[in-house]
Amino acid sequence: MSKRSNNGTAYDLIGPEDGDVLVLIHGLGLRRETWSDHLSALAEKYRVLSYDLYGHGETVQPPKTPSLKLFARQLAELMEELSISSAHISGFSLGGMINRRLAIDSPELVSSLIILNSPHERGEEAQKLVEERAAQTSAGGPGATLDTTIERWFSPDYIRSHPIQIQMVRDWVLANDPDSYALCRQVLAHGVKELIRPTPAIDKPTLVITCENDSGSTPAMSHGIAGEISGAETLIIPELQHMGLMERPELFTGPTLKFLNTLNSQGKSNG
Repeated sequence: MSKRSNNGTAYDLIGPEDGDVLVLIHGLGLRRETWSDHLSALAEKYRVLSYDLYGHGETVQPPKTPSLKLFARQLAELMEELSISSAHISGFSLGGMINRRLAIDSPELVSSLIILNSPHERGEEAQKLVEERAAQTSAGGPGATLDTTIERWFSPDYIRSHPIQIQMVRDWVLANDPDSYALCRQVLAHGVKELIRPTPAIDKPTLVITCENDSGSTPAMSHGIAGEISGAETLIIPELQHMGLMERPELFTGPTLKFLNTLNSQGKSNG
């Protein structure tokens, strides 16, 4: 059963109590169950904190107009309440924007970043398209562009062969409050602008992953993110689309664990 923090955040905390903390941040319209098929592997060694963003899942609605800073503050407050002084922060899509914002605003809380299928500098035409989709959501609610979204998120084979999982994701999105969801989609659309070439630059160990056919968080964007963070690694997973982490979770947990274990090994050798 999930717990609830003082700021109304629903969360789960599993794994060895003496393990390094790994925080998992889901994407727009989703909820912490996005990570369900990742948890058993990650929690063998790490203390895994997953939670619902403001306005999502079992968490309260945003206390003020959503922004990357607000979402970063939500996590900072949760970590403080749980006496987590620093953690590895893994974020998917919007979550990969939030963890970068946290690294900018509160770098002392971040041991490393894992940025999954997250957007970056889009170019004028692509930025306009994303803003138009956000406007459509404002007019028609979470379901306004959901069919098209599902086709962008999942491969055709997965949509055909996993109807239960696809319906579950649809239900997650449709359960969102329309006004809150529209505002959060505006954050996804416009928030990347505040993450491009920040000053000072992010200097945390970073792994950036996306999928070959992710049209909204492209390989070029992932290379762009990594190019702005000294020493960052980039991994492009073949063929999959935006929600590759649900289609093939092992292709994400494997590199994540390798990255974290390498950091731990380096830390011990330097200690």
